[in-house]
Parts: sequence; C-alpha cells; structure tokens
Amino acid sequence: MTGPITIDVWSDIACPWCYIGKRNLENGLAATAEDDDAPDVQVVYHSFELSPDTPVDFEGDEIDFLAGHKGVPREQVQQMLDRVTGVAAEVGLEYRFDTLQHTNTVKAHELLHFAKEQGRQHEVAERLMAAYFTEGRHVGRVDDLVALATEAGLDPDAARDALESGRHLDAVRADQAQAASYGINGVPFFVIDGKYGVSGAQPVEAFTQIARQVWAEHRDAASPSNS
Repeated sequence: MTGPITIDVWSDIACPWCYIGKRNLENGLAATAEDDDAPDVQVVYHSFELSPDTPVDFEGDEIDFLAGHKGVPREQVQQMLDRVTGVAAEVGLEYRFDTLQHTNTVKAHELLHFAKEQGRQHEVAERLMAAYFTEGRHVGRVDDLVALATEAGLDPDAARDALESGRHLDAVRADQAQAASYGINGVPFFVIDGKYGVSGAQPVEAFTQIARQVWAEHRDAASPSNS
C-alpha cells in the first residue's frame, strides 16, 4: 500500500506570497486528481512570523508598515504592493492593501494549531488569509479571531478558550524552531516528505509536477520488487 505524500508548509497569515502559494499548491494538486493513479497528499500548515515585533493594533497602513519595517521609500513600497496585487489577481485573489489592518499574527497561528486539533486547519487558514488580504478584517485580536473561527466551523467557546489560555503557543514556537533548524528564513516554504524543500510561491505547474514525481517514488518504493 502506498502511503500519502506529506507537504509541510511554513507560512504567515500576513504574507501575501503565502496566500498566492497556498492557492497555487491547491490548484496544482487539483490538477492531479484526474490522474489514473492520483497522488494521495496530506498538507499541514506550520507557523512562521515574518514580523513578530508588530503590535496587535498597528497605527498606519501597509505602506507605513513596510516603509518603516524595510526602510524603503513609500513609492517603492507601492510598486511592490501593485505587483503582488497583480499576481494575486491572476490566481483569483482580490488583495485590498488599502483596507488591510496590519497586526501581530501570533494569536492567528495559535488558532491554526487549535484548528488542526479539530481537523479544520485548512478551512481556518483560508478564512484567516481571505479575511486579512481581501476583506480588511482584523486577525490579531481574540474577539475577531473567535468570530473568524466560528465562520470556519469551529466552536466559538472552545476557540476562545484555546486563544485566551495560550496553550498552543508552545506549538507555534516549535514550528518556528523547526523552521530555523531547516534554515528557512522566508515564506512560503514547502517541505515534501521531509526531504525536498521548495521555496516561494511556485507556479501551479511546479506543484503538479512535484506531486506526480514524488507519488511515482512512493509507488516504486511500495512495489514488490522493492519490498
């Protein structure tokens, strides 16, 4: 029997390329679904904070943040945002940097670990990224996160308890430590079967190709001649 491919994804809710990479990964895997022997893939999201020193309630817009954080002129920041907005649009995502509320994402990552326990990590990751990049919702405060968790199908009281207790913070830090041990210093970063590293928001076709390639390796390893 051939075991599933595991794809571990390090990303941040507040990373525009991570949402694009997420969508490209999903579309790339969807393209293999019609294969005669379609790959069985398990995707797990892991925590990475791009700007852990960001306050929960940042005063200013995304241009203010990036200009201050990266030390680049506002005009250059606007060009960067225009570029990523265009790339996002190509995969069906309507980024709204004009309404985006910049915030600290550690609580959002704690929520993702809680959601993983409940079997709804993918739904919550999608809900958080959509809320942040396309809806101008706040994803740093407990009340806002509980509302989003509820919209993604989680129990609101259980979600609030998970966030207020901070019991998933250790899991967030463990993800970050593992990223550091892998040498990951930028996201999105994809680790396939614990042995192949893929950096950046790769195109759809790249994910389709690697899924088929690794699935073939699984089949070969499971064949009687190799047992």
